[in-house]
Amino acid sequence: MAGSLKDRVVLITGGSRGIGRAIALRCARDGAKVTIAAKTATPHRKLEGTIHTVAAEIQAAGGQALPIQTDVRDESQIQAAIDATVRTFGGLDVLVNNASAISLTSTVNTLMRRFDLMFSVNVRATFAASRAAIPHLARSTNAHILTLSPPLNLNPAWFEKHGAYTMSKYGMSMCTLGMAEELRPEGIAVNSLWPKTTIATAAIKMLLSSEGLAASRTPEIMADAAHAILTRDSRSYTGHFAIDEDVLVAEGVTNFDKYAHTPGTPLLPDFFLD
Repeated sequence: MAGSLKDRVVLITGGSRGIGRAIALRCARDGAKVTIAAKTATPHRKLEGTIHTVAAEIQAAGGQALPIQTDVRDESQIQAAIDATVRTFGGLDVLVNNASAISLTSTVNTLMRRFDLMFSVNVRATFAASRAAIPHLARSTNAHILTLSPPLNLNPAWFEKHGAYTMSKYGMSMCTLGMAEELRPEGIAVNSLWPKTTIATAAIKMLLSSEGLAASRTPEIMADAAHAILTRDSRSYTGHFAIDEDVLVAEGVTNFDKYAHTPGTPLLPDFFLD
């Protein structure tokens, strides 16, 4: 794949594990400067990874790391993370809106505190982080906002069983839709990225058990697709709802076997894709 993120400054929300961590490490292999803005600063009793363990991995991979404990529901903490990034690394080139909350529950089974959590972490944090990053991204020579959210698919099937979650993810996608046009004159690319199959993360293990994990791809496919997008020209590639496999096919990838969590297991399509 062409293009490098060497010396580029990247801020990733929710990057202490899973897809966010994988994107951070892919950026680090280019020699990027990466801020991990996530909530987990001390080891979780059930989940692996903290901002500090990922920071150590970033440095080992060849990048520079800035771990900042951040609750993305708090706009002052988002602003503080961006300010610290600019102060430490001298600017900001890339924002990856990765933080997300999920509850696959029907309307009557979605507690309002879960509803509020999803809308705070998914929609509000994406908007708030993008808003705070824009003045700094405007000074970059190749600025990107990449949000991990799906194409806007209004098939009622995706609303029937988990309407609140769907609305919150589509809210993230609507940020992409609007901001891509708003920021086009400034040369700031705004795109979304979504996986064709489920990705082997702690969330998938919790929701779909070990069988779902086996039918998934590893987070590295999303990391490689994100890298491909973030190294494209921000003035010509914007406003896209990209699918990981399609991005990599365009980059010349023909064999995806290396991304299989359990080789030989039929893959499970991700949500929101018909």
